[in-house]
Amino acid sequence: MRIGELAHRTGVSRRLLRYYEEQGLLHPVRLANGYRAYADGDVATVRHIRVLLDAGLPTAVIARILHCVADGPAQRLVTNGCPGATARLRREHARITTAIDRLDRSRRLIDGLLDPAGPRTP
Repeated sequence: MRIGELAHRTGVSRRLLRYYEEQGLLHPVRLANGYRAYADGDVATVRHIRVLLDAGLPTAVIARILHCVADGPAQRLVTNGCPGATARLRREHARITTAIDRLDRSRRLIDGLLDPAGPRTP
């Protein structure tokens, strides 16, 4: 299928599909006329990319674990036991948790500034 059909089937713009290719996430075949040709499986791949991006993973990490995920029950993404994928996901989980903690602290400080009683220290 060509890029327009993949965009239509996934709801992802052509521009983003080209970006995913630049990042090494998609690997279309190039036809003699220069057009990209995508396989039917690329629809699932794009869906996996979107889920991983929504989870807060950077594309560099996604490129390393994308081949380690598959559709599980109820359209839930699961890992398929690739070595290193779980460790990488645990590191990303810790990174995101740290970021959430920092944002929560910032929110509490701003809440204190907005409170008429004055700022509080966390």
